[in-house]
Amino acid sequence: MNHFCLVLAATLAAAASAAATPPPTDPLAALTSELDRRAADEVFAGAVLVARDGKVVYSQARGFADREKKIANTLDTRFRLGSMNKMFTAVAILQLAQAGKVKLDAPLGNYLRDYPNAETAQVTLHQLLTHTGGTGDIFGPMFESHRAELRELTDYVALYGKRAPEFPPGARHAYSNYGFILLGRVVEVVSGQSYYDYVREHIFAPSGMRDTDSLPENTHVPRLSVPYTGSPPNLENASDTLPFRGTSAGGGYSTVGDMLKFALALNAHRLLDAEHTELLTTGKVDTPMRDTRYAYGFEDVHLPNGLHRIGHSGGATGMNGLLAIYPDVHCVLVVLANRDPPAAMEVARLLVENVILPVRQTTRGVS
Repeated sequence: MNHFCLVLAATLAAAASAAATPPPTDPLAALTSELDRRAADEVFAGAVLVARDGKVVYSQARGFADREKKIANTLDTRFRLGSMNKMFTAVAILQLAQAGKVKLDAPLGNYLRDYPNAETAQVTLHQLLTHTGGTGDIFGPMFESHRAELRELTDYVALYGKRAPEFPPGARHAYSNYGFILLGRVVEVVSGQSYYDYVREHIFAPSGMRDTDSLPENTHVPRLSVPYTGSPPNLENASDTLPFRGTSAGGGYSTVGDMLKFALALNAHRLLDAEHTELLTTGKVDTPMRDTRYAYGFEDVHLPNGLHRIGHSGGATGMNGLLAIYPDVHCVLVVLANRDPPAAMEVARLLVENVILPVRQTTRGVS
């Protein structure tokens, strides 16, 4: 075979090899395809958003906000937050501390002077904020039998207030929804406002969060998604499992855009000064979750992949969500879903792999 034929054969072989090799996969296109698949299988319904330096770089909404009425989720759909609301409560307490109106090492009884259990009255605000007070949960048979009656934070204290701590305060971390109910009551007593009015005025308004609130469930709220529980195709409306309204321990509703606004306001120190923002978000105690320390209403997570995130998740029947702030790469991730956990958390993992980690790889070594 002459030289020309050899060159021609090599060229044709290279062309055939190139044609057989698929082009590199666009991670965002692959991510969108996976969201399409999960929505089609009804294992995910919700909205996602990733921003870098305050600008949205990826956002999508999938599935139905209301399956019966065939109303699709959009980026403006309001989703219930579950325990993500603890971040607002913690910011409120830190605002009061910054103003000199509370001390974090002071006992609860300094502020709730008529608290019915003397031992619990000695639990400090720091211990309540870090789930180390032993104050226990609110959910269970007692909650179910009194759910319709629990309308204000004072109703929860009247029902659970006689309980003693489950262990010596400060001994260990044990997630406590009731502890954050008590923090909400401290906000009310010290500020002279209802918890709901306080967070509207001092957190939502300065952040520009116009789609976030915690109105009673019997109030019509435009664009509010319906919570669905169970496995497809046997999904059920879970509205009858909800409390009368969200509390300082969890609940309420927001949009992915509003949660981004909250993160940006926090980072820009429009809610707290730099010192108190650092105090709010820096881990204080170990948790049962690997690589995670609990700060004040925020999780402080240092992952094996090198990422550092702060934020909080939320999950309950028919709702799941996450706000994750990645300070090292100036990114914010929000996922909100009207499905049982871990629907949002699984999608958040995909967002990290396809959006956040590539950002870190391109910025590694850049200060």
